[in-house]
Amino acid sequence: MKKIAVLTSGGGAPGMNAAIRAVVGIGIRNGVEVHGVREGYAGLIAGDFLRMDMESIDNTIHRGGTILGSSRSETFKLLEGQRQALAL
Repeated sequence: MKKIAVLTSGGGAPGMNAAIRAVVGIGIRNGVEVHGVREGYAGLIAGDFLRMDMESIDNTIHRGGTILGSSRSETFKLLEGQRQALAL
């Protein structure tokens, strides 16, 4: 099965939850397993993933910010941080 991950980074912005919802919905309809990365790049490095389904995106479109959380990561800017994320 194909898998994808959706990650939000840099702070909340209008429409982020709608974008997440679209990625999850289209992915599922196309037989793709969708995972959300909690807390942006910090979550990517830590391996903090959440399998997403239609239930996980119910009632999210009207909420502000991002349901996944967001963070910037100085560690991810470094090659070692990127390697750490890839190792998961």
